[in-house]
Amino acid sequence: MKRFWLQQYPEGVPADIDVNQYSSLIELFEESFTTFADRKAAICMDKAITYDQLDKMSAGIGAYLQSRGLAKGARVAIMMPNVLQNPVAVAAALRAGYTVVNVNPLYTPRELEHQLNDSGAEAIVILENFATTLEKVLPRTSIKHIIVGTMGDLLGLKGVFVNFIVRKVKKMVPAYSLPGAISFKDALSAGRKMKLDKPNIGPDDVAFLQYTGGTTGVSKGATLLHRNMVANVLQIVAWTNPALRKPPLVEPFLTVCALPLYHIFALTACFLFSVRVGGTNLLIVNPRDIPGFIKELRKHKVHSFPAVNTLFNGLLHHPDFKKVDFSELKTAIGGGMATQKTVADKWLAATGCVLSEGYGLSETAPTLTVTPPNLAEFSGTIGLPVPSTYISIRDDDGREVPFGEAGEICGKGPQVMAGYWNRPDETARVMTSDGFFRTGDIGVMLPDGFTKIVDRKKDMIIVSGFNVYPNEVEEVIASHPGVLECAAIGVPDPKSIEAVKVFVVRLDPNLGAQDIIAFAKTQLTPYKVPKHVEFRSELPKSNVGKILRRELRNETLKATATV
Repeated sequence: MKRFWLQQYPEGVPADIDVNQYSSLIELFEESFTTFADRKAAICMDKAITYDQLDKMSAGIGAYLQSRGLAKGARVAIMMPNVLQNPVAVAAALRAGYTVVNVNPLYTPRELEHQLNDSGAEAIVILENFATTLEKVLPRTSIKHIIVGTMGDLLGLKGVFVNFIVRKVKKMVPAYSLPGAISFKDALSAGRKMKLDKPNIGPDDVAFLQYTGGTTGVSKGATLLHRNMVANVLQIVAWTNPALRKPPLVEPFLTVCALPLYHIFALTACFLFSVRVGGTNLLIVNPRDIPGFIKELRKHKVHSFPAVNTLFNGLLHHPDFKKVDFSELKTAIGGGMATQKTVADKWLAATGCVLSEGYGLSETAPTLTVTPPNLAEFSGTIGLPVPSTYISIRDDDGREVPFGEAGEICGKGPQVMAGYWNRPDETARVMTSDGFFRTGDIGVMLPDGFTKIVDRKKDMIIVSGFNVYPNEVEEVIASHPGVLECAAIGVPDPKSIEAVKVFVVRLDPNLGAQDIIAFAKTQLTPYKVPKHVEFRSELPKSNVGKILRRELRNETLKATATV
């Protein structure tokens, strides 16, 4: 397969990256710890830690985990928002020879239990705000070792005040009981007295289990090897080099990390990318607090800004956004969901920086394509394949379709996962015989190699950049005793692009929409909870009795169009 799109590459971007440059993320980390020792690795709530501190703290937590007797490759769950302990814990687990299982801190007990059991996690590093969720499922998991952090752990004297506000004023820490758990500070103190044994970790060892619905509603772990992660970091660095070199030259490179670090986009494009280039991550704990977010932005000159469309849009509509100094902004990348042209145009006008768009999935570590950083305006495409990557648009029979014809986007490269954790059948469904990963998204490739997404093959709903799978929502709603059957679809929403809508056939005639929503809140993360509920006497079905979500979507779109 010829990579004809290479002729569109910006000057200085190589056709391929050296996948053997690092044997593992551990080697990449340790090189940066030495090279950039005095630079700031991360900033959170005005407190910074240097690469030297990240080195020493991650070695301490890693040594403590090793002292618990965990075997090489053991899964360590990390359930934290964007606080300084998060990158410390990730680096610690990897350097100790373990596999990181990133966990959404907002998970309900049901969701957490599934992920811990499916991954076989034996240890967890968790913020106290979410410890009550763990308590509810702990006896039914394999977790044996628990490290509990507080919001203020690494904030110095300010941390005492922060913990008081979080616990006593905002009451954000529900009561919990986790016998045998150790505090983050105590684990760090104990580990600093120990020696971190350097494990024999190579390219084919598992670095992350990144959970995703994949092509079905069953949450599965994308098995990302060290070589997958190293490859995507090097691909992103190579792709952004033209922007990094654009005058004025700035060091260290400051990246806004408002996306949650448990999400693959932030993990790679913010944290790991910054480590490779000796940059600084500006960790935003609560990006939904737009005024507070802008207040943080005004304290710095930022150089890289990965985010989702809804976040860019929210910032642009706040009156204080114009007070932020974007004179050194080199690159802004939209991912996780479609970037809207109106938002991109407003972003360019406000910041002077073209909003690029990237495309990828948890299964691809995540980046497959990105628009070149040297474009003068928003392209409306997902760009070109990054170095060492192939994109093929194929029909249902696996044949490549002509330019301009819609087909399934398939990707191949060193960043593509090894498979779904302990699910060979699911892996076989998404891999072609010639090694391409079937994304489930429908796209069109243009003659110059740029690709446009035209639709989703899956019924997946995108809420503010997060995947919501109808099967999961339906399973929860259908478990309500007053529900006969239901169907979930995505409907347009001005704030989150899409919102979840459920159609319900009642068993209990007194069942109301608020009853459904309240019930869903006990079982689902907030972004998965239905925003709209419509009751019907029956749902459209195929000849074999399958509920036709497609018809419900079409009916809803027609109704919206006639309003």
